Amino acid sequence: MQNSETRILIVDDSPAILLVMQAIMTELDVTNATMCNSAIDALALIKKRPLGYDAVFTDLNMPEMDGMEFIRQLGECKFQGGIVIISEMDSKIIELAANLARFHSTHLLGNISKPVQLSEVSRVLEKLKLFIEPVEQANQPITEDLLLDAISKNEITPFYQPKINRATKRITSVEVLARIVSNETGQLILPDRFIGVAEDLDLINLITFQLFEKATEDFQEIRQTLHGEVKLAFNLSPLQLDDYGCPDKLALILELNHLKPENIILEITEHQPLNRPLQLETLNRLRMRGFDISLDDYGTGFTNLSQLKTLPLNEIKLDRSLVSHIDTDRFSQVIVDGLVDIAQNEGIVLVAEGIERIEELNYLERYKNTLLMQGFLISRPKSKREFLRWALSWLRMINSDQ
Repeated sequence: MQNSETRILIVDDSPAILLVMQAIMTELDVTNATMCNSAIDALALIKKRPLGYDAVFTDLNMPEMDGMEFIRQLGECKFQGGIVIISEMDSKIIELAANLARFHSTHLLGNISKPVQLSEVSRVLEKLKLFIEPVEQANQPITEDLLLDAISKNEITPFYQPKINRATKRITSVEVLARIVSNETGQLILPDRFIGVAEDLDLINLITFQLFEKATEDFQEIRQTLHGEVKLAFNLSPLQLDDYGCPDKLALILELNHLKPENIILEITEHQPLNRPLQLETLNRLRMRGFDISLDDYGTGFTNLSQLKTLPLNEIKLDRSLVSHIDTDRFSQVIVDGLVDIAQNEGIVLVAEGIERIEELNYLERYKNTLLMQGFLISRPKSKREFLRWALSWLRMINSDQ
């Protein structure tokens, strides 16, 4: 999405701030920015057009309705856009605001300090693109017939992306990512175009099990290439946790391929709340079976800090919206600091995914003993043959450094 297509609502009781924000939005080519000097009026606009805004920028200290109440009201009316706070906040306020936003089922993207700087607004708009990008891609789904044809032709194909321990430089696990690869043309279709369709048609289990079977067949060669203990990580939809038989089905595929649940990490996205009794029972049963459980995309969904301590998690993956520009983003820095402390106290592995800039990697080096790294800067998702070639190159590089 281009800035010119982004729809922004800016709420602040200060006419001066609204003038500054209008000028900055114009400079950044945001032509669809609405200014509002009252949270009450802004809420009325959103209720009138629930899908009319991609993000709301709001002050905290306002008369009649302050920013915290405004955010709570946005959660109650199920506002789906991002929220940015325009206020100078210390670290404790940032952490509490982020946690309250998740509690109210809203999506807090960050904060901009006053006096507002163009560079700070530009950075937040980049994070907004990461937040709304999956929604854009999901608007171009493949057809039901094409998905059924791909499944029947066994075209669900695993691609692989490593998670790296920067302290040891060892590949600790490899995430398995679904692609559709045409047997006839080699055309590749990314998951954003078919996973939602599969969930809607109740075909997600067929895709998962086809992917699971192929990747577990590849695992022996991957493990031999990497010369060490490594795990495979698979994505599961929260919808699949509603299936009582999920743990048994996954365990059976492993048994047929002479593997154990201890070799597998199951990554559960937090784009939907994980709170239904059946979901929690399935999570617990998977852990009892010996699978590792990872919470994927943390920072964009509904899981608050207290739930991190009660869910049976082995791993938390920071969403790339938290990792993007973390070298200059004070909001993300505070959130990651807090999560590192929680992960260490709870014995949970923390993964930074979506690393695309060398500045991000350099900043995250301070956590290299407590944080795994993943992202395009290290390696893009690759087919088995390409991944094995990359892995050999990685091993030669780290061996030459010793």
